[in-house]
Amino acid sequence: MKAMILAAGRGKRLKPFTDSTPKPLIKINNKPLICYHLEKLAKAGVKEVIINTAWLGEKITQALGDGEKWGLKISYSHESEALETGGGIKKALPLLGDDPFLVINGDIFIDELPASINDFVMPKNALACLWLVENPKHNHAGDYALKVNQITDSKNQKLTFSGIGIYRKELFKDCPNGAFATPLLFNQAIQKKQLFGEKLNGYWNDVGTPQRLEEVNQRFEQGR
Repeated sequence: MKAMILAAGRGKRLKPFTDSTPKPLIKINNKPLICYHLEKLAKAGVKEVIINTAWLGEKITQALGDGEKWGLKISYSHESEALETGGGIKKALPLLGDDPFLVINGDIFIDELPASINDFVMPKNALACLWLVENPKHNHAGDYALKVNQITDSKNQKLTFSGIGIYRKELFKDCPNGAFATPLLFNQAIQKKQLFGEKLNGYWNDVGTPQRLEEVNQRFEQGR
């Protein structure tokens, strides 16, 4: 399975850190955030990774190169302006192939990838499968409800999208050109009952603000 890391965002909420450093290269425990993803993907048996870039993208390519350091083949999808999550994936589809592919946000920190990644079987009628987490303080209302393994639009017991999912290219069929976010497509798939999900256990943090960046670094300092 190929994987894509979304790394094109400007990271405005992490200013001033991101004024001169792209968000995926912000360091946690003296290591760039995106490197934790690459290590975990390689450990899970992924061989090919596509990374999209926009803001300070040349610094990402210089830092990561072709991926040989991790035993990976890294390809880049360069955007002149960030196309958001959906537009970025759509632009990279020619690099992702015909089989289902894993996508992970470049600005989250997790201890481990979902345990089911190694032997994941996509439901036949699924356009995507998302991993959901307990709602963090900054997203009390949650995003999606999970009934058994199907994501619904129920307003009750919602969980938060972790930024990790497996998608079929058909999810992007007839989608708009330019910049757009994936929830547009997720909502359409929910109506078709073609959006599935699982609960992600373990530590997860959306490293989107200086405070949350400090939380993750403190966790390392505490040896957790």
